[in-house]
Amino acid sequence: MKSMRTGVFKNIIKIAIVFCGIIFITLASNAQDTVSTKDIQFTPAISAASVARPTAVNKESCKIQGKSKAEKQVKQSADKQHDKREKAQTLWAIFLAGIAGGFAALLMPCIFPMLPLTVSYFTKSRDKQGSPVGKALLYGISIIVIYVVLGLLVTVVFGADALNSLSTNGIFNFCFFLLIVLFAASFLGAFEITLPSSWVNKMDQSSEKGGMLGLFFMAATLSLVSFSCTGPIIGTLLVQAATTGALLGPSIGMLGFALALAIPFVLFALFPSWMKSLPKSGGWLNSVKVTLGFIELALSLKFLSNVDLTYHWHWFDREVFLALWIVIFALMGIYLLGKLTLNHDSPLPFVPVPRLFLAIGVLSFTMYMVPGLWGAPLKSISAFLPPQATQDFDLYSVGMETNTNNSLMIDNKPHKYADLFDKPKGFNPFFDYDEGLAYAKKVHKPVMIDFTGHACVNCRKMEASVWTDKQVYQVITKDYVLIQLYVDDKTDLAASEQTTTSEGKHIQTIGNKWSYLQTSKFVANSQPFYVLLDPDTQQPLVAPQGADFDPASYLKCLDTALSVYKK
Repeated sequence: MKSMRTGVFKNIIKIAIVFCGIIFITLASNAQDTVSTKDIQFTPAISAASVARPTAVNKESCKIQGKSKAEKQVKQSADKQHDKREKAQTLWAIFLAGIAGGFAALLMPCIFPMLPLTVSYFTKSRDKQGSPVGKALLYGISIIVIYVVLGLLVTVVFGADALNSLSTNGIFNFCFFLLIVLFAASFLGAFEITLPSSWVNKMDQSSEKGGMLGLFFMAATLSLVSFSCTGPIIGTLLVQAATTGALLGPSIGMLGFALALAIPFVLFALFPSWMKSLPKSGGWLNSVKVTLGFIELALSLKFLSNVDLTYHWHWFDREVFLALWIVIFALMGIYLLGKLTLNHDSPLPFVPVPRLFLAIGVLSFTMYMVPGLWGAPLKSISAFLPPQATQDFDLYSVGMETNTNNSLMIDNKPHKYADLFDKPKGFNPFFDYDEGLAYAKKVHKPVMIDFTGHACVNCRKMEASVWTDKQVYQVITKDYVLIQLYVDDKTDLAASEQTTTSEGKHIQTIGNKWSYLQTSKFVANSQPFYVLLDPDTQQPLVAPQGADFDPASYLKCLDTALSVYKK
């Protein structure tokens, strides 16, 4: 019975961590960003959307553009409301990721054993200074205050502009990669990340003062003592929240984390009999910690992939990424079966049934990824993988490429910047606005502008799961001229193309150029962002939209714009 309870707790933590990881996850994200909710959000002029969350589809999208001043004012008002909704969804995604991280931290070896001890302290100290429930409430509020203040400090130290620039900054992404690998190594048992013992001793002494101040220092002591377990989770959460670009992201993330951490202390103080149903501390706590280590190690690779794509190194292509994920999750499945033991692990005499089911799920996911080494699209995780165009050996897209070359009228001239960017499989986009516009006028077709980014997880998901739909694919390739503009690319423009805008913004890189075009001409800065344009008037045929993961809805938008163009 105890083994079954242990397995249930592990299942809960796995679900929470996968949710937290995708968000961003980024995000994750956002998808997370996406995580579900995924998972996207508004970014600064030169950055792409994070992993945190998917861009919500504007309810005004695909409606025919109005020409009158009144209609334009109505659209601008709708766009502002849409922006507010997107920002709110980003914060909700971060908050939910924080809650997932908080519940994960609760099952860490540094915190779980403290739960019955702390609750016992509250229930046994029935004196005139307050009821156990009151003390538990103050203790929980203190935990929340401590972690929210930590989130505010991150915001104050970095500032809004710095937080916005983190998602595509190569140095920061590489540092985040190293940081999360460090956290993963700590969870896997290589070492423990601890704070100076003098800090813990001072807090512990202060907690003996009693009263409200004593309870606050008790909460602070818990935060310091448990840092070896919570530090990696907090660090990952703060990194994901910061790279979404949301000003309040770190604080909201810490609020969710602290709530999930504090609520159990309060609930068990209210209902002490519930403590009897908790599984006893033991080796399973370290198993949870190690499992988190494997997941953090896998998530760290997304940051390294962002750096590789942004700077065009081509060292970390799709099959390399997949090979590493396959190995990591295979080792995780073997570990869950008890065939791999790490430092601090207790002997596992038998595998509990819930743990076996979890191992089956992890190993099945591992097998699911294997065909991706030969080019299978892997749509369920496509948002996190490098673009399929980076795949060197791709059996899946051979037919699609042949189809494209045989059935479509394609400009045979080499496109500008084509040597820098990987085109989506089966498509032949332009990567320069003026060049694509000129070609569209020549062949008398409307333009589809895709404002995208190397670090935009939902851009990859749209390309892999929506653009590959047969009908959507046919319409884009036959009826439109596709222009992909990367707003986060770090390649310097030719000296003759570098300029300074009327607002004083220096346009130095390709990303700067297309980001400024998006914000100045279309008054938006989220990615993906699709504009269906009349090449002659350079005006949108329908209201631009963000990610829409329903192929039928996306196709309807394409058809609507096409019918407007042909009138």
